[in-house]
Amino acid sequence: MIEALNVSMVYPNGIKALKNVTFSVEKGESCSIIGPSGCGKTTLLFIFSGILKPTNGRVLIDGKEVVSPPKNAALILQDFGLFPWKTVYENVCLGLKIRKVNKKEQKKIVESLLKNLGLMEFKNYYPKELSGGMQQRVAIARALALNPDIMLMDEPFSSLDALTREKLQNFLLELQNRDNITTILVTHSIEEAVFLGRRIVILSPRPGKVVKIVDNQGMGDVDYRNKREFFEKCREVRKSISLAI
Repeated sequence: MIEALNVSMVYPNGIKALKNVTFSVEKGESCSIIGPSGCGKTTLLFIFSGILKPTNGRVLIDGKEVVSPPKNAALILQDFGLFPWKTVYENVCLGLKIRKVNKKEQKKIVESLLKNLGLMEFKNYYPKELSGGMQQRVAIARALALNPDIMLMDEPFSSLDALTREKLQNFLLELQNRDNITTILVTHSIEEAVFLGRRIVILSPRPGKVVKIVDNQGMGDVDYRNKREFFEKCREVRKSISLAI
């Protein structure tokens, strides 16, 4: 469903972020991207989302080159990307308003999501009145409101405490299993990459190059964290990153 073909990125200031990155993600597959700080992970995600255009190479979604933000993809940012002057309801509605969905349909979609995510009683609250975990659920609800085929996530749980982070990882896993959404997750956490990625793409230090793609067929179960296979896969990923540095 998603292909990166020899993607390279050099910024106007001369910084080389990515070099000849090639890999693919199948429809309904979850893919984690991990590597040392500054290796171009977020740059790559922005290229997938159509926000940035690569210096060389191409990204394809469903066989078509990405030249602008694809309508079937939703991007969730590290800082949640919520507008502080808008309520929970208004933030979740935002994409639907931009797409000019009628108000009756907006209400139906948004209220259903807020109920499912345990946010209905907070629909008139502002982001500053919510915990970090709740803000992240609002960001996920806003993405899901667009009924995306693809979710692109940039360190979505990095600022949360350990227990909240684990709960939202479980929620995302359930979402992947239920809706078969193609997911690309950028993370610094080895455990998170292994828990949520069917395939794990390991990048080298800048300029980021693919040094290894780890197959992780054991993931998909909430209890995976407690299995020996999980710890062995974490060890494999950790070793591959260490060798790449």
